[in-house]
Amino acid sequence: MNKIIRKTEFSELVVRFDIEAPRIAKARKAGHFVIVRATEQGERIPLTIAEADVEKGTITLVVQRVGKSSRKLCSLNEGDYIQDVVGPLGKATHIEHFGTVICAGGGVGVAPLLPIVQAMKKAGNRVITVLAARNKDLIILEDEMRASSDEVIIMTDDGSSGNKGLVTKGIEDVINREKVDLCVTIGPAIMMKFVSLLTKQYNVPTVASLNTIMVDGTGMCGACRVTVDGKTRFVCVDGPEFDAHLVDFDEMIRRLGAYKDME
Repeated sequence: MNKIIRKTEFSELVVRFDIEAPRIAKARKAGHFVIVRATEQGERIPLTIAEADVEKGTITLVVQRVGKSSRKLCSLNEGDYIQDVVGPLGKATHIEHFGTVICAGGGVGVAPLLPIVQAMKKAGNRVITVLAARNKDLIILEDEMRASSDEVIIMTDDGSSGNKGLVTKGIEDVINREKVDLCVTIGPAIMMKFVSLLTKQYNVPTVASLNTIMVDGTGMCGACRVTVDGKTRFVCVDGPEFDAHLVDFDEMIRRLGAYKDME
């Protein structure tokens, strides 16, 4: 069992947890995720590690209240224990000096984007971060992103913070003013689809971190399967990051909607 050291309410729907997990904190790299079970009878939820503090032995997870299981997890408080936290899982983000990198995050996808921004900056890249949400209250980790980015662009649907418009507008504005060597995107599947369509037009290599339905996290159950370049891949072991231009996002979106009624 893993103790909740700190709980922060970003909004009515989004909660940050700092959780005691020293082994995971030590082994974790940008792009890794964990599978969490709030209670013994709880559903297994995949969550990307937003931050890790090796000295304190903690990892940071950001959770959005969506269905029954995520709401149960978010109802826990400081001092409570989470039944299981398993990881780190998946393949770490490929980090090197690319040049200019756009890191685009939407909603709670901003949380797993943070360690990638930090790692890309540490590798010597010029990092331009584009954060998108419906309104200013849903923008998270802005200060942390600014600390590790050369520039942060905020996009909100209603214009309540930064610029009015979708994440794709922010990305396209950057592409039109300077050479971009790589784009990394994390967020809702529909957002990543349109980011991919945009960057493909401009021949900008793009990596998407996929957020499929997941059960065991070891590639055995097949629940997280996606089609990439016409071949079946498993997000939990082959990903979660793939060449966005090769991902069949339409198929992925259909599969994500399979259990909407149950949620």
